[in-house]
Amino acid sequence: MSDIVRYEHEDGVAVITLNRPDAMNSFTSQLSFDLLDALEKAHHDDSVRAVLLTGEGRCFSAGADLKSGLEGRRVHGKLQYEYRPVMTAVACMPKPVIAAVPGSAAGIGLSLALTCDLLIMADNAFLLSPFTTISLVPDGGLNWLLVRQLGYRRAFQLSVESERIDADRCVQLGLANKAVPADELQAAAREWAMTLVRRAPLSLAATKKVMRLAMDHDWETCFNAEAELQQTLVGCDDNVEGVKAFFEKREPEFKGR
Repeated sequence: MSDIVRYEHEDGVAVITLNRPDAMNSFTSQLSFDLLDALEKAHHDDSVRAVLLTGEGRCFSAGADLKSGLEGRRVHGKLQYEYRPVMTAVACMPKPVIAAVPGSAAGIGLSLALTCDLLIMADNAFLLSPFTTISLVPDGGLNWLLVRQLGYRRAFQLSVESERIDADRCVQLGLANKAVPADELQAAAREWAMTLVRRAPLSLAATKKVMRLAMDHDWETCFNAEAELQQTLVGCDDNVEGVKAFFEKREPEFKGR
């Protein structure tokens, strides 16, 4: 990884920071590749139990770097081979990924933030789908994300009107989980990640897997997946430890096995 994506790991939390603050953390090919490397590093490190994804400076990400150009013959490949692997890495990672949004998340930055499992915003931050102002279509999976989280009419309105959705409204709409004072964002996000570190990692992974499955599958498919996952978890070391700790009225010590 280059220095445009910063990777830190402490106490079970991997902190991945988009680090192009002078360019509002806008996406270039290099940033996409480095972000994918960082996500894969967190995925394969068993000592990482939660991931915090954020942006350096005054925003999460302003979206694609328009100065680098978006030629029609190249943009299909950029979406399929740069952006899509990043979104897939977040969705398929067997660990919770928290997006901490300072300032704003727009364009592909919005897609990335909404792809994360949990989202916390600074109280002065906003989300923005700006595509109709530059005659483009929402991308990076954004149409799918917005319609499933908001319903068609509200998602369509917010997109075609390119409305800045402030932090409080994001929480009301369910786009974000929490809004906190801007100067407390990073500390609050880390504290939240640390609470997840103390949860059973196999349980977190299974819950993430089946809930993402539930977004576009029927009840029967999800019920079957629950039954299969539960079968793999019952009797594992962490399950035994959790039950034992419950009866002993103490905090469990999960090992991820």
